Formats: sequence, C-alpha cells, structure tokens
Amino acid sequence: MNDVLTTVLTDLTAEGDVLEALVADLDAEAWRTPTPAPGWDVASQVSHLAWTDEVAVLAATDKDGWDAVVLRALADPAGFVDTEALAGAEADPAELLVRWRAARWSLVSTLAAYGAGKMPWFGPPMSATSMATARLMETWAHSLDVHEALGAELAATGRLRHITHLAVRTRDFAFITNSLPAPTEPFRIDLVAPDDDVWTFGPEDAAQTVTGSALDLCLLATQRTHRSATDLNASGPDADRWLDIAQCFAGPPGAGRGAA
Repeated sequence: MNDVLTTVLTDLTAEGDVLEALVADLDAEAWRTPTPAPGWDVASQVSHLAWTDEVAVLAATDKDGWDAVVLRALADPAGFVDTEALAGAEADPAELLVRWRAARWSLVSTLAAYGAGKMPWFGPPMSATSMATARLMETWAHSLDVHEALGAELAATGRLRHITHLAVRTRDFAFITNSLPAPTEPFRIDLVAPDDDVWTFGPEDAAQTVTGSALDLCLLATQRTHRSATDLNASGPDADRWLDIAQCFAGPPGAGRGAA
C-alpha cells in the first residue's frame, strides 16, 4: 500500500469516527431528525453511507455482486439511491450503527489490500486511492448534513484537502455531466486552508483563476451550499461557469442548495 493511500484511509477512518461519535448515543427519536436532504433523516444518511461502503467493497471484490447492483440502478436510475437509503433506515438504530461500522471497516481493509488496478463504479473506474478519496468526500458531506440537523458544528480540518483535490480533478466531469464542453485550459486555484495555509492547484500563469476558502469549495462541490453563500471568486468565463456547476460526486447534476 502506497503512502498516499495510507494517508487517505487514515483520514477516511477519522472522518467516520467523527460522525459515529455524534450518533452513537442518540435515542430512537433523534435518529428520525430530518436533515437538509429532502426526505432523509439522520438514519437515512447513515444508511446511505453503510450501503455505499458495502457496494464499494462489492466493486472491488465481487463482480457478480457488483453487476447485480448495477442492474438495480439501471432499473431505477433516478430513485435507487433513495430507495436503498430509506430501506436501510427502517432498521433499529443500534443495528444500523453496527452495519455501518462493519461496512466502513470492511471498506478500509479492502482498499488497503487492493492492487494497482481500477475497480468499476457508477462514474469512471477508480483506483483504490480514488475510491478512498470519494468515500471520504461522501462521509464528510453526509456527516455535515447530520451535524446540521442535530445543531452541531463539524469542525473544518486538514482532511478537506482530499476533497478539494477531488473537486479540482472532477472539474471537467462537472461540465460534461451538465452537457457543456470541458474547458481546454487549466485553472489556477488558490484556496485558504482551515489552518490558514494556502493550497494551490494548476500553473501560476493560468489565464483563468479561482480563489477563496477551501471549505467553501468543498461545500460547493458537494452541493452543500449555494455559490452566493461562499467567498469564492473566479476570473475567466470557464472558471466562473465552473463555480455554478461544480460537482465532485458521481451521477447526474444535483439540484444543489438554494441561494442564500
């Protein structure tokens, strides 16, 4: 296992630990607290994470199991994610917590042992490092929803660097999934990290730029906020358009959150 994968898996585990600590002692009523995702309560959010971690293990280890998931997705492309999340949320909270804990630990051990190839996914095939990064992104985003629902604050940490990296790498995907031509030139992106360091991406002499908070880019690319609520600034038409459509998760364009 390479050093980068080790770091991402360590941070993925830490991100899951934060959410688990928040929900572990909730009573049954609190698990039914609505979250910012329409129709999803706390249990639905955790159920979704458990299901997706389980499916990621199938993608890495079980072709027949993965193919069966794909067939279910094809039968209901617009609703299968909600169906799985809501079905899993019907379980007793204690059982759901055990399920998610087992799923996330299974995922970490599976990715740690995975070779140099790529595994299938709902978007492009992924390496173990890419899958770990994507799972960290989703864990953080859904944890954010749960924290908001419960009136708790999710502290911004250096683990956001993985999500900003994913947001930058999925720039062209955001254009393509919105039926737009991908930009032909790189952007220079300068982001202020939670510790006030600056994370940079792209050449210094790029004609188009994006600047602002790393946290805000993470919120925007996971569609947990509207662009108008961020401090992100773009110079150049493609960079400006990207901030309207940024999306670092697989699937069709999301509805996003309303303007502030």
